[in-house]
Amino acid sequence: MMEFITQLKQSYDRWMRITPQGLLYDRALWWLFVILLMIGLIAVTSASMPYSSRLYNDPFYFAKRDAVYVLLSLATCYITLRFPSAKWEKMHAAIFWIAVIMLILVLVIGTSVNGAKRWISLGILNFQPAEFAKLALTCFLASYFTRRYDEVRGRKFSAIKPFIVMGVMGIFLLVQPDMGSTVVLFVITFGMLFIVGAHFLQFLFLIATGGILGLWLVVSASYRLKRFTGFLEPFKDPYGTGFQLTNSLMAFGRGEISGEGLGNSIQKLEYLPEAHTDFIMAIIGEEFGFIGIVIVVILLGLLIFRALKIGRESLMLEQRFRGFFALGISFWIFFQGFVNLGMALGMLPTKGLTFPLVSYGGSSIIIMSATVGILLRIDHENRLQRGGQARLRDD
Repeated sequence: MMEFITQLKQSYDRWMRITPQGLLYDRALWWLFVILLMIGLIAVTSASMPYSSRLYNDPFYFAKRDAVYVLLSLATCYITLRFPSAKWEKMHAAIFWIAVIMLILVLVIGTSVNGAKRWISLGILNFQPAEFAKLALTCFLASYFTRRYDEVRGRKFSAIKPFIVMGVMGIFLLVQPDMGSTVVLFVITFGMLFIVGAHFLQFLFLIATGGILGLWLVVSASYRLKRFTGFLEPFKDPYGTGFQLTNSLMAFGRGEISGEGLGNSIQKLEYLPEAHTDFIMAIIGEEFGFIGIVIVVILLGLLIFRALKIGRESLMLEQRFRGFFALGISFWIFFQGFVNLGMALGMLPTKGLTFPLVSYGGSSIIIMSATVGILLRIDHENRLQRGGQARLRDD
């Protein structure tokens, strides 16, 4: 027992150590990223086969596309890893306005799916500007809080400007409509303000304002209201507003502890819509059970932990931009994963948010992979600042 406790303590010390000696980058973060991508590829392949067969007469149609997205994601991660954080800070305004232009452009030339105009067709990939907007806002706010650090901490109404910036993106997202991504932007802004240390009373005001606006948005649109009431009592209308959620809950119920086995899901046989995208965790729960869900959640939790650790180290090194950027990314990944799983479990209303690095969706996987590349780069720069010898070439 004592030997086990000693090994556990040593493992904890390795994870908490500020700068592991002789390593070029955070290997744990890299392998967590790759493992989640591989789990996602396997889960999407299994979940999408019946749907692919009916639509395209090819059971591996979505699997092959997801494999391409995974390769593109790895390439994106590598590119962002070679991109110094100082360049992100220097280009924060340009990145923000590119994201705004994309959000406007999608309303003009975007592809409409299920009544929502959120995608720009790029051939093999339907690009979703909302995903890039999350990255752009996080980068912009990291730079803003670095430049206005004393002002944000010292003034009583310092949260107004960041939320005006967020509101610009939020308005265009709501026109699409995409309330889920708007809420993600709100949480990123709220979380980064909290880390910076803005006045506490502002957070109470923001919570109240956000709650009132959210309630108004739900009530003002009949489809949102039906979705909300369906979430509260899904089995009251199991073939209507509660259809997705009831089938998702049945998938989790069938999986029990150890699951039905890979490929043995019943709900993916077109009983559960969007099985390979928004409800991928329900299929994982059915085929791999509670154990499978716990493994995926732990892996994502460890990835978020590494992101928080990288942000903390950056702030300890007085690199505020790097620290705020990494922490903003960690809030984003955590909240999106929490909402997706909560939605599939019936704890939250259904929203069109993917589970990070696992759900099918080119834009989501590629942009999330870019954030992992950014985290790896920030970690690398932290190691160099603390006296590391190895260097990555700045392209």
